[in-house]
Formats: sequence, C-alpha cells, structure tokens
Amino acid sequence: MFWMYVKAFAVGGLLCAVGELLVLRTRLTPARILVLFILTGVTLSALGIYGPLVEFAGAGATVPLTGFGHALSQGVMRAVEEIGILGAFTGGLSATAGGIAAAILFGALVALVFQPRAK
Repeated sequence: MFWMYVKAFAVGGLLCAVGELLVLRTRLTPARILVLFILTGVTLSALGIYGPLVEFAGAGATVPLTGFGHALSQGVMRAVEEIGILGAFTGGLSATAGGIAAAILFGALVALVFQPRAK
C-alpha cells in the first residue's frame, strides 16, 4: 500500500513539475499548457502508452489533466466500438461527464461563497 502512494506521488509530481517548467521557461499561456496536457494524454493513450502508466501510478496518472485526456480517448474508443462512428462525438463526453459536472458544481459553489470579481 505504501508503494502505491509513492508511485502515485512520484508520477503525479513529475507531471506537475513538467507543467511548472512550461509555465516558468516558455511563453505559453496557462490555457495553452492545459490544452497541451490534455492532447498529450489523448496521444499517449492512443499510442497505448498511457494505459500502462495508469496501471502503474493509479491516481498519480489519472488526476492530472493528462489523465483527463486519457479518459476522453478511452471513452471515444469504447463508444466507437459499441455504436460506430457516432461514438466519436458522444464517447468522450459520456466518459468524463462526472468530472465535468463536478468541476461546474464546485466552481459555482466557490463563486457563491467567495464573491468573485473581475481584475
């Protein structure tokens, strides 16, 4: 059990360190870095590389944005196998609907509690 936590921390920390290096060393905006991470997860998943990483690191690989890209691509591939080409349009959203709904819900709750305002 202890090594499971160590692996998750190491892989998740490495992914976050890559993101921090991109923020500090490039002129990429945070939004572009987020998209880059999602596309990296999709690409690595399509190549069959990200699945074994998820099995190795668990939450250390599924929680970062690369894990969201992996979930999107897995949902699309599963839906295409089940319902055909229409699954390319529906699979990603159905696979990640829980995470998207949670982000919207908690974002709304935080906005209600902390009274956001424009900078």
